[in-house]
Formats: sequence, structure tokens, C-alpha cells
Amino acid sequence: MSKMVLTYFDIDGGRGEAIRLALNIGGIDFEDERFPFSEFPVVREKTPLYQVPVILLDDRKVTQSNAILRYIGKQVDLYPRDNLQALLCDEILDAIEDATDKLVATFGLSGDELKSARQALVAGPLTLYLQWAEAKLAQGAGDYFIGNRLSIADLKAFVWTRALCSGILDHIPTDLVQNVAPKLHQHLEFIAALPPISQYYANRG
Repeated sequence: MSKMVLTYFDIDGGRGEAIRLALNIGGIDFEDERFPFSEFPVVREKTPLYQVPVILLDDRKVTQSNAILRYIGKQVDLYPRDNLQALLCDEILDAIEDATDKLVATFGLSGDELKSARQALVAGPLTLYLQWAEAKLAQGAGDYFIGNRLSIADLKAFVWTRALCSGILDHIPTDLVQNVAPKLHQHLEFIAALPPISQYYANRG
């Protein structure tokens, strides 16, 4: 098999980031094809569904971030082998995707319209999903979501909460996660401190 090529925005976050982390943790050699937002209109025309991330496997272009993440997770032992644990892992992935969709729906807004929409998200869906995820973490009875070991569910949650705390999302308080889901914020810090994760971002500068 030729080298995998992952195509996604040139940001350390978003739907492609957990895939990058899984590939790096697993030591899989891949081309990290990044592009600026300004080039998206051109890039999207070369993708199956006019969206990214897309991964190239030999001559096959595969889309859908969670499908790609599960595929890589299985390659690098970051996806549960037990069917029930796999279901619980998928539940986390898809719920965070739902929450992400709600946030992405506000990206085209500006001014007071953006402020109002983001405040509504904070008061409603974001708080709901964060507290739900915190409860799921507690059910894991350890530092991780699934089976007391690192999985792609942890990577997905880490990337999501990291973005919410980053300050790059206007009108999303940087202390939102800490205030409404403190144990989930602790999970963010725990995952960030794991050597493969901390080293990855140190190398990124």
C-alpha cells in the first residue's frame, strides 16, 4: 500500500485532528496534506462529497471523519475489539459530531447574529453535550472513556474540548468546559499531558 494522504485544513483542530493524532500515536507513515481556508473552494471540488477530511488509500478517496477515525483506530489498537465497548465508543464519536455540527452551523454568521447564536449554544446544546460526555466519562470508572485505556473516543473528546477552551471561537467562554463539566476538563488536561500527545504538539510548535 502506498503512503496514506490525509487532506484537511491547516489547523490544529477540527474534524481531521483526531485522525492525525491516531496516525501519529500508531506510528503510521502518512502525508499530512494541509491547506489554508482560502483554498477550500478549489480543494473541495476534488473530494467525493465536497468536504474534508478525506484520506487517500492507494487510488481510493475515502470521506467521513468518524469512518476514517475508526479505520485508523482499528489499525493502531485504539478502537475496542469488544462489541459493546465499540458501541460505547461510537456513541461518543457520533454525539461529539452532533455537537460539532451545531457549532459549525454558526460559522457563516457575524455581529449580533453570531453572538446571539453562540450564546444560545452555550446555554443549551453545548452545556447539554458537555455534561452528557462528562457522565459517560464517569461511567468508564477511570481516566479514559472506554475500557480504562486510550481510545479514539478520548482523542475525539480531547480535540472537541480543546477547541472550546482555545479562545478562537467568538462568544464561547474559554472556561465553559471547566465550569459545566469539570471532570471533562480534567480529561482534556490528562490527555494533553500524555507523552505522544504532548510531543506531537511540541513538534508542531
